[in-house]
Amino acid sequence: MTRPDLPPLNTLLPFEAAVRHASMTRAAQELHVTHGAVSRQVQSLEKALGTPLFERGARSLRPTPQARRLAAAVRDALDLIESAAREVSGRDRGTGPLALSCEPTLLMRWLIPRLPDLAARHPELTVHLSAGGGPVAFARDTVDAALRRDDFPAPEGVSRVPLFEEWIGPVCRPELAARLRSGAPVPLLHTSTRSAAWDDWRRLTGLTTTAASEQVFEHFYLALQAAAAGVGVAVGPYALVRDDLVRGQLAAPYGFVADGTGYGLLSPRPPERDARTAALLGWLRDQAAVLTPPTGHRFGIS
Repeated sequence: MTRPDLPPLNTLLPFEAAVRHASMTRAAQELHVTHGAVSRQVQSLEKALGTPLFERGARSLRPTPQARRLAAAVRDALDLIESAAREVSGRDRGTGPLALSCEPTLLMRWLIPRLPDLAARHPELTVHLSAGGGPVAFARDTVDAALRRDDFPAPEGVSRVPLFEEWIGPVCRPELAARLRSGAPVPLLHTSTRSAAWDDWRRLTGLTTTAASEQVFEHFYLALQAAAAGVGVAVGPYALVRDDLVRGQLAAPYGFVADGTGYGLLSPRPPERDARTAALLGWLRDQAAVLTPPTGHRFGIS
């Protein structure tokens, strides 16, 4: 059976990725091919259809309305093919372990300590965890869902469900808190992965600090661990230091201020279409309900 109106099938994956990212470079990175390979496939599709699919600028790539319509149809078709393939192979979504990717510091300091509660409430749910950050390519990465900070745009076609806002503030051992508030010099701790944390806090609050010394850690969780050990003062998100605050291991002398970002659950399709993701989301929402600082811990309120 011939299908004369069907475009070249090998062009559809690169085309859909280019539309979703509005970038041939990012599409090439997702598909592990060269920029030129994606560009050639897109041009081949445009030639087959007899119409341009992108408005090309010097540093921009904008899909046309026709391209968006075709890309949506391609995604729907891929979803159907994927679903059928999983059914045939016995790996249908909604059964088996849920592969969850989570930002490393959130994973270590917040999610893992709460896993016993997840197991108690959902004994039928097995979660396989991996550490990762930034955008997720569900078509390539072997994960079913991802917990991510919303400091990047969600790819087109990916579901993002907000969970909690990010509140930040200086945290340190209680014995350092009084020195910090008095304006005395204190050791300041930085992290390479959030190098602007102190600048963001100063910009949001208008407050300043005096550094007795400064130390940079490679990862965010190392800086927070150093603060809990009494090495100095770090800027910490409330969600990641709440347990230490409750235990009295850390103090937040200036409280916390919302920085305009937040965390959410990403998945390749709406969570309600996967029983495992829906169960995880319900549990995450319950856990996130306490991740807004109490009134007395919010900046500007004593």
